[in-house]
Amino acid sequence: MKALLLFTEAWGLHWLLSPFRVVAILESHWRYTSFRSMNAIVFQMYAIMSRAFDTSVPLSEPPSYKGVALGGFSTGAIQSLILAPVELVKIRLQLRSSNNTRPGQAERHKGPIDVARSILRREGLKGIYRGFTVTVLRDAPAHGVYFWSYEYIREQLHPGCRKNCQENVRTMLVAGGLAGVSSWVCCYPLDVVKTRLQAQTQSSQKYSGIIDCFRKSVEAEGYGVLWRGLGTAVSRPFVVNGAVFSAYEIALRCIFSNGSIQTENNTI
Repeated sequence: MKALLLFTEAWGLHWLLSPFRVVAILESHWRYTSFRSMNAIVFQMYAIMSRAFDTSVPLSEPPSYKGVALGGFSTGAIQSLILAPVELVKIRLQLRSSNNTRPGQAERHKGPIDVARSILRREGLKGIYRGFTVTVLRDAPAHGVYFWSYEYIREQLHPGCRKNCQENVRTMLVAGGLAGVSSWVCCYPLDVVKTRLQAQTQSSQKYSGIIDCFRKSVEAEGYGVLWRGLGTAVSRPFVVNGAVFSAYEIALRCIFSNGSIQTENNTI
């Protein structure tokens, strides 16, 4: 919890730690646009941070690879303030659904807001941010890899496109898909640990921390447990992130230029 407080103070985001603010964020997240709104916030933060970390590059030029990596890293860390409670509630809901065997037991918690309020009431702010540190350790490097690999791959597939923005849709789809896969591969073991830590409650403490969870999981199930389900997990990010980056790039061109997009042989 001290790490969380220091993090929010450093970035001027301590206002997010109000319990009422946490519930409001969770409520708006589920009630309206789910992860679509999160993607919009992430890309906007990245656009700002990638410039802020390397001010030597003029605005007429694309951000440097250093700025891209650091911008993605900081974006992932900041997003964890919202994502950690959201994923905690999601995991608790999934566990409750799988454990509800008696008739009527499923009605105990009607939805995510009810679960969030229950956690805040029973465990306080520390409870709703259970797993925050491991979420930052997962998301910060993953977003650094995510944005850096996208920029690097698109430039390799279509040299000069970072400056002239003339890559075709296929390049966007492939670069975005591979970026999504790369970010998942690099953070997957931490995602396994995060899920196990957040599945704990005050009355069912199996792991004392990140290292302890790593050690006990490997001792009980071998190193393969850290990569279990990876094949299935990376198939979705390839499709989703290919579409996300393509939509992002096309939207930017429509807003800031004449809206022309290169296809294989033509411009649309």
